[in-house]
Amino acid sequence: MTDKPRLTTSAGAPVPSNNTSKSAGERGPLLLTDYQLLEKLAHQNRERIPERAVHAKGWGLKGKFSVTHDISQYSCAKIFSQIGKTTEVLSRWSTVAGESGAADTERDVRGFSLKFYTEEGNWDMVGNNTPVFFVRDAFKFPDFIRTQKRHPRTNLRSPEAMFDFWAAQPECVHQVTILMSDRGIPVNPMFMNGYGSHTFSLWNKKGERHWVKFHFKTQQGHKHYTNAEAEALTGKTREAYQEDLYNAIEEGNFPKWTMYIQVMPELDAEKQPFNPFDITKIWPHGDFPLIEVGELEMNENPENYFQMVENAAYSPSNVVPGIGYSPDKMLQARVFSYADAHRYRLGTHYEALPANAAKAANVQHYHKDGAMRFFTNDFGNADAYYEPNQHNGPVADASVEEPPLRIDGDAARYEQAESDADYVQPRALYEMFDAEQKQRLYDNYAAAMGPCSASVKERWYAVLEKVHPDYAQGVRQANEKLASDTNAVPVTGDTPVR
Repeated sequence: MTDKPRLTTSAGAPVPSNNTSKSAGERGPLLLTDYQLLEKLAHQNRERIPERAVHAKGWGLKGKFSVTHDISQYSCAKIFSQIGKTTEVLSRWSTVAGESGAADTERDVRGFSLKFYTEEGNWDMVGNNTPVFFVRDAFKFPDFIRTQKRHPRTNLRSPEAMFDFWAAQPECVHQVTILMSDRGIPVNPMFMNGYGSHTFSLWNKKGERHWVKFHFKTQQGHKHYTNAEAEALTGKTREAYQEDLYNAIEEGNFPKWTMYIQVMPELDAEKQPFNPFDITKIWPHGDFPLIEVGELEMNENPENYFQMVENAAYSPSNVVPGIGYSPDKMLQARVFSYADAHRYRLGTHYEALPANAAKAANVQHYHKDGAMRFFTNDFGNADAYYEPNQHNGPVADASVEEPPLRIDGDAARYEQAESDADYVQPRALYEMFDAEQKQRLYDNYAAAMGPCSASVKERWYAVLEKVHPDYAQGVRQANEKLASDTNAVPVTGDTPVR
């Protein structure tokens, strides 16, 4: 026996050997009674869990959020209650479409999720590195994601499917413009912004509600790869982001973001020329200026990636008193679907895992049993397993009730008629680009659309024409030049993005 810790089975019994299996002689068959061998193999067979349906490839860090400005006039959330107050945070950034083994430097939207371990429970800010999204109605979200995944016959990524879908959903053009711009491939998450994207709500101690947008602006500045740079880097490593983030923390270079909010008084939502709850739209900063709130610093690598990042489960359903939802249709659907996805992927009690467990709140609920129940919640009395009860079990606190959400209208399916509204903001974004930025935008489109059929290309040109004639013409010419340079033959799609 050495002075090292003694190896045991998962049941605590000491293990005599971790090198060889038991057999009937040197050449004999293995013995079924070698339980340690069976346990080791059986556990290995079960060490993988389903990857996320979207955002499967991700990277995460631990850190803190510090309040620098008073916003108590807007929110009674205790996380914002005092200047200088700090809250522990777990972050996860991710690509949307790629599987868990995909390259970090693909042209894609990046997820930007933060779990704040507040004293009143966990608040999850589940967003992206873009202030808008592709679709505004959750009914189309599964269809959209299918176009980003693999074709059922070829098992390859399909640009044909992507642009075919986008051309049929004109509200996509705002997000696609960002995706195909310079910001489509950040150098790593330290050099990109984060956004709640959705419209959320805050309410104060008086019960007054304000609509709000969350922004996290990088203090490192924006840095991006061109297609050629990303392609060269991917040839060297598929883990560029993981390497950059891990090494930055180990070297003491802690990335920071400044948190801002945009605020809209509750009744002002009815006065806007656009739908403020439409996630394909931004709020103009001239009308709703950024209000500084605090600073996010990520400063620690998790000791175990699987435990703290792969098991991390973010959901917009995790809010705390003072922070709430809005009539944003995509947000309301995500409130259900995200938590449900975690129950499937991680199990019934996923919120009790270390990455998801509340740090400071006194967690008391009546959820019982099911697979992997590894916690006790009998409140000191085994008879208090239902509510109401006479055994001093936990009860609801009416003082944290959210103010009534104003709802008006009949239950129906509201089809939004095509209008210029979906093109106004992408037009403004396009017109902000200088000549070089526009040319890179055109070239990025050509690289992405090269395998698409002529009919899909024409349908997308028609969408871009409504944004700006020069936009459509520039993308068309870039596609024609690429086809001429490579002697490309139009195909039906269903081939990988180049």
